[in-house]
Amino acid sequence: MTAPLPPPGDLAGGLPTPRRQRLTGKLLRSPMAATSLAILLLLTLATLLAPWIAPFDAHTGDITRALQGPGGEHLLGTDSAGRDVLSRLLYGGRTTLGGAVLALLVAVGLGVTTGLISGYTGKKFDLGAEWVNNLLMALPNVMVLLAVRAAFGSGVWLSMAVLGVLLAPGFHRLSRNIVMGVRNELYVDAARVSGLSDLRIMTRHVLNAVRAPLIIHAALTAVAAIGIQAGLEFIGLADTSVPAWGTMLNEALVNLYIAPLLMLWPGIALGLVNVALILFGNGLRDVLEDRPSRGRRKRAGAGRAGDRGQDAAQAAEPRGTKDTTAAPVAHAERPDAVLSVRGLTIGYPVPDGHKAVVDDVSFDVRAGEVLGLVGESGSGKTQTAWALLDLLPRDATVLGGSITYQGERLEARSAKERRRLLGTGIAYVPQEPMSNLDPSFTVGSQLADPMRRRLGLDRAAARARALELLDRVGIADPERTYRSYPHQISGGMAQRVLIAGAVSCDPKVLVADEPTTALDVTVQAEVLDLLRDLQRERGMAMVMVTHNLGVVADICDRVAVMRLGRIVEQNEVDPLFESPRHPYTRMMLDSVLEGKPPRTPLLKEPVGKEFAR
Repeated sequence: MTAPLPPPGDLAGGLPTPRRQRLTGKLLRSPMAATSLAILLLLTLATLLAPWIAPFDAHTGDITRALQGPGGEHLLGTDSAGRDVLSRLLYGGRTTLGGAVLALLVAVGLGVTTGLISGYTGKKFDLGAEWVNNLLMALPNVMVLLAVRAAFGSGVWLSMAVLGVLLAPGFHRLSRNIVMGVRNELYVDAARVSGLSDLRIMTRHVLNAVRAPLIIHAALTAVAAIGIQAGLEFIGLADTSVPAWGTMLNEALVNLYIAPLLMLWPGIALGLVNVALILFGNGLRDVLEDRPSRGRRKRAGAGRAGDRGQDAAQAAEPRGTKDTTAAPVAHAERPDAVLSVRGLTIGYPVPDGHKAVVDDVSFDVRAGEVLGLVGESGSGKTQTAWALLDLLPRDATVLGGSITYQGERLEARSAKERRRLLGTGIAYVPQEPMSNLDPSFTVGSQLADPMRRRLGLDRAAARARALELLDRVGIADPERTYRSYPHQISGGMAQRVLIAGAVSCDPKVLVADEPTTALDVTVQAEVLDLLRDLQRERGMAMVMVTHNLGVVADICDRVAVMRLGRIVEQNEVDPLFESPRHPYTRMMLDSVLEGKPPRTPLLKEPVGKEFAR
């Protein structure tokens, strides 16, 4: 059993508090963020409340009081038309800040949306979006705005909406490039296998990866929008009847030598807003990203990537090095099999076509049966598992064969239909527990969300089921774990959480890819016992991908031995261990050095067919 969690004070950061309260508290504790936020809120409230707090009407002036200095009834003085400067400053903020907000919303809405889709899906949408964004980036912003104002008038709202479109490519490029770097993170694959839709994954998991740079870029973009708008107004390309800070600067320039203080007030307002925006952007970024560091290993560098890297190496091998000691024969699909694989061949591109890294693989798994897919690193077992889960890398190609689930061939289904099968039909237990949990969300939300989406449960029912599952997988304090973040639980607990998530939607087939590799020996035994118990309770078929013969002997009913992309021997566990027929199988068994001499090099033996019982 897993040891009870330590008291809250012993956890990293203690129990998590509600997200909004925690964010607000951190913002208020950060001097930079709190000060800049206070300035922005004060200026925004002042401009919004201008009709009620402005001492005079911003459009009505008294020519007899033109260009008066600060003091008296007019706290900041009057302009050349005798209008109150403070009132025009308050009303002008509504135009200047409102226009910048409109431009920012358009830029973020277009740029981030297209960037997320392009980075996550790629393909034709990415090509089209890149072409459009390259075109927009080639256009001179100011010249386009001048043309728009010449054609449609000097209305600030239309100009700012057009400016937002012109600024969108910056957000598109930023979000696209970052998303392309995280779309293959293990926790993204885990969310995909749990049955969440692409839209849900992009908005809930992937978007968190781009929020920090987007916040900084948004602050800079808002400053740029304010500057461009004020600049156009400053050179006289604006409706002078509408108060705005840029228009006030234009008038102040005309009267610079008569009333130089007129230049000071809108200049201070613009400077305060711009500085506050930059500081608040940095402060908010720091607060949102203030999490304990955790070594996250990506597919390209560790974990699941082990077999892919080996398989890719095999793909680059000369054809003469291919193992020719076994030529698998075709088998008829078992009528009672939940999952059947026939002639599966997977290849990667090489200069003269494709090189197969999984070659003519066939096996069956019945309900309540555990099939061990065993072999050394690079044997193709993980590639086979990814094919079952529809998680093959983008450059991989299924060159042949079929995968049949409950009598229906998956290749006959569309990608969307195969996606619906994940979680409820075929589920996944990965080998890197900490990398497959999204660090931005609590354990409970990551367990409950797939059940709400796939099983239609409401929030309370999903929470109750998640707590029940956490208790079933041996978590000592389900409630505390439910509210914890991944960095606040151990690796063994994280693996139990992933197992709970895998069985949460009652799948018929469970694919476990080296589920104990990252755990210590004692926890490995507990996790294997848990997997076996859950498999028996629910009558699931299980495919156990491993290179550990001890795991095979402990949990599997049948074994398929893979070497260089091919299954060289299949049999039930006891006969295979007692009398292995293929030399590679014998070599693997001999590699367990318990009072045995070291293994000798494997000799190639001409064998005409697969060794299968």
